[in-house]
Amino acid sequence: MDTQRLQPDAPAAVAGAAEPRVSRPGRLPPRDGGTSAPVPAPSDPSPAWRVLLRYMRPSWRWLALGGLLNLVSGAIGLALPLAAKQLVDDLGADRPLTDVLLLMGVLVVVTAGIGPLGEYVLRRTGESIVLTARRRLVSHLLRLRMSAVDQVEPGDLMSRVTSDTTLLRQVTTDSLVGTVTGGLTILATMTMMGVLDPVLLAVTLGVLLLAGTVVRVVMPRVSRASRDIQKSVGAMGAALERILGALRTVKASGAEHREEAAIHGAAEESWQASVRAAKWLAVAGHTAELALQVAFFTVLAAGGARVASGLIDVGTLIAFLMYVFTLVPSLQGLVGAAGQYQIGAAAVARIQEAERLPSEPQRPAAVLPAPGAAPAELRFRDVRFRYAPDLPPVHRGVTFTVPSRGMTAFVGPSGAGKTTLFSLIERFYEPTSGSVLLDGRDLGDWDLPELRAAIGYVEQDAPVLSGSLRDNLLLGAPGATGEEIRRVLRTARLDDLVARLPKGLDTLVGHRGTKLSGGERQRVAIARALLRRPRLLLLDEATSQLDAVNEAALRDTVAEAARTTTVLVVAHRLSTVTLADRIVVIEAGTVRAVGTHDELVVADPLYAELAATQFLTATG
Repeated sequence: MDTQRLQPDAPAAVAGAAEPRVSRPGRLPPRDGGTSAPVPAPSDPSPAWRVLLRYMRPSWRWLALGGLLNLVSGAIGLALPLAAKQLVDDLGADRPLTDVLLLMGVLVVVTAGIGPLGEYVLRRTGESIVLTARRRLVSHLLRLRMSAVDQVEPGDLMSRVTSDTTLLRQVTTDSLVGTVTGGLTILATMTMMGVLDPVLLAVTLGVLLLAGTVVRVVMPRVSRASRDIQKSVGAMGAALERILGALRTVKASGAEHREEAAIHGAAEESWQASVRAAKWLAVAGHTAELALQVAFFTVLAAGGARVASGLIDVGTLIAFLMYVFTLVPSLQGLVGAAGQYQIGAAAVARIQEAERLPSEPQRPAAVLPAPGAAPAELRFRDVRFRYAPDLPPVHRGVTFTVPSRGMTAFVGPSGAGKTTLFSLIERFYEPTSGSVLLDGRDLGDWDLPELRAAIGYVEQDAPVLSGSLRDNLLLGAPGATGEEIRRVLRTARLDDLVARLPKGLDTLVGHRGTKLSGGERQRVAIARALLRRPRLLLLDEATSQLDAVNEAALRDTVAEAARTTTVLVVAHRLSTVTLADRIVVIEAGTVRAVGTHDELVVADPLYAELAATQFLTATG
């Protein structure tokens, strides 16, 4: 027996293999020490208004049009009090009223047409801004690095895509645009009031300044409550997603009441934050309403006195009171816009946090290998890795070589780091040190789409997505032909299943494939990987849920695939391991030995123990 086969490749044979990795252009930068970094909070987040302007920039023409229409509507509204003054003056002078009544009618009709049009343009533009934000955020989340995904709750990310982005419409159209148009309307209104009577304007501003002081005190409280609302909604979504994802387990454990209490608690926190925000918004809103009433009566009293003294006429007082009724609602809208901005700023902060999660480069999908493409060669050189700085290392200097073509099996105790090897090959994670080479090239030098296009990967739990069976098969090979699909169906022993299904390949498989058995889901995952024509096929416990008949069939399929491609399997069953051209024994993050089944049973005590305890006994 060749004793050299029982030992891993010597790390010393690779110069500099243990040196830290250096980031190269066009590749994912290594994490701190190669470990998974916690989800970063924005160290220097942009102000909410600046982020909002970034979202608004592509739609600025439509926003400007909507704002202009609103300004025109407001300007026409400012002309109505003057027309009313002219009407009173004409009545007092016994002049004809036809012209002024016609003018007032035209102003009312034009306002009724322009106002709703401007509102529609702004709301439509706001929905476009929400769409842009959702597309951008979804694209980013789909390319998150796995180190970031490990640190966050999927339900919380979902709430950022759904509820947080929805608030952008309100804060962009109602808040920012509303603030600009409302501010200009208020300025124009006060100018007209000053032209009519500066004294009454001073009286009105005195009342409004007192109300403004109250609103200024209230707004920070609205901001804090808004942040609490968005945070609690995200927590509730995360809790609900966690439970729905394992509902069978929750029911089987009789844990409905406990989990229900957890979700109810999160919902109550959201309710409490919403009540706090509603309380302070109500205070601000009613302060503005009270200011309207006080301003009206104050102006009425002061104006009446000035009419009685002959300083102004009745028409001027009526016009001024109409401006008061125009001014205060505009101020109320400004207060509401400020409240919406506080709520939207909290949502923007959460969107920024999601956008700052580390992601993989966004590049076009690579073309799948052509039929008959050369199988891949793989080499690990003194690879060390840990998932987080506070967690123990998973790999402590893993070194081995997998030649092109053939099957290599990885065995070892649970937690030895077998599945993590596949994650490093797929570049879901980056090694702390050392290197992984495919076809002699460091994985970091590969374009990610090109790398993953060369690999077929069957995960341990063989996930199946909601949708049709055809959708799942074509997930990684959307251009596959009908003949290719039929071939992999026969290979994975799925052709009988498809024949039994009511709609064949177009049958819906349910959420996470719940309408399929565990073995059927596993065969679907295998067929999906084979349809990609991989140069390197990774099978993580791919036969764990198959019965003896289907396992034997799949074993023959894997053996056939190993003649033309490179197959790596994590397995415990004798039927799979004994077929391997080589077996890599891993313990505590290191490679103990490499050899065949017959060699390792004799030469490696750990493998011999695994063979005995897991019934991996040699038959001859």
